[in-house]
Amino acid sequence: MADLTRPALDLGRLDGPVLLFGGPYSNLQSTQALRAEADRLGIPASRVICTGDVVAYCGDPDGTLDAIRDWGCAVAMGNCEEALGEGGDDCRCGFEKGSQCDLLSVRWFAHASSRVTPAHKAWMAALPHPITFEMAGAKFAVVHGHSRDISEWVFASTPQAEKRVALDDLGVDGVIAGHSGLPFTQVLDDGRLWHNPGVIGVPANDGTPRVWYSVLEPAANGITIRHLALDYDVEGARASMAREALPDAYRQSLKDGLWPNLDVLPTAESALTGKALAFAPLTWVRPEKPVGKVA
Repeated sequence: MADLTRPALDLGRLDGPVLLFGGPYSNLQSTQALRAEADRLGIPASRVICTGDVVAYCGDPDGTLDAIRDWGCAVAMGNCEEALGEGGDDCRCGFEKGSQCDLLSVRWFAHASSRVTPAHKAWMAALPHPITFEMAGAKFAVVHGHSRDISEWVFASTPQAEKRVALDDLGVDGVIAGHSGLPFTQVLDDGRLWHNPGVIGVPANDGTPRVWYSVLEPAANGITIRHLALDYDVEGARASMAREALPDAYRQSLKDGLWPNLDVLPTAESALTGKALAFAPLTWVRPEKPVGKVA
C-alpha cells in the first residue's frame, strides 16, 4: 500500500466543467493567460485544479505563487512545493544525478529559493495530496506523480500495471496526474482512466511554443475530456528569465517547443519529439464494476 500520509482535500461533487492544469513552473505570463481563459470559459476557481509544481524553471516564482493564490484554485502538492515548503536544498524532481536536467535544476532552484517568502513556504507546505472529487458518478483523485511517489514519472507508455497500483491505492475510477509534463489520456483495459492535462510552464516537447491544459465536463453519456492548447506571451516569459540570468536551455525551450534534453523520457515519448500534438475530444464512461477503497 502506498504511503498516503499527506492531508487530502475532498472537493465533493462537481457538476460543471472542471479545468485542470499542471506545472506553472514560475511562468507568470502563462498563468495569467490561463486564468483569463478560465474566465472566458466561465469556469470559477472552485472548479479549477492544479496538479502541482507552481514554481520551477521560469523567471517569476514569487509572482506566480501570488497569482495562483489570488486565483484561489485548488493545488495538489508537487515535489517542488514539498522541497521548498520544507526548506530543502534541491527540487526532488527525480532527475538522475549528474544528468543535464539535474545540473540545470541547481540554478533555477536556487533562484526560486531566494525569491519565495516564509508565507509562500508555509502555503506550499500545507498543500494537499491527493485532491479528490466526484463527477457524473465517477470518483477522481488528483496526484502530482503517483500515489506511492510524489515525483514518479508516469507517461502514456508507462505499463498499465503501474497505473493500476495508484488507482487501487486511491480507490478511484480515474487518476489525474502531473509531473511528466506531457498531456495524455488513457483508458485502461479495466475501463478506469489515467489523465494528464499537461503543464502550462513549458511546452510539451512538440516543437511548438504552446502549453496545455484540459477540461472535464459531465455529458449525457459520461464525461467529455478535452485537451486544449494555450497561447500566451512567450517573449515576456523569456525576457523575465533573461533578467534573472536563468539557464538559456529552458529559455530557448519556451520559444522552440523542444525540451533541453530527453533524459526522463521513455523511448516511445522520445520518438515524438518535435511532432505537434493534436487531440480529439474523448467521452469516457466509468466502469460499472465498483473500485476498491483505501483500507
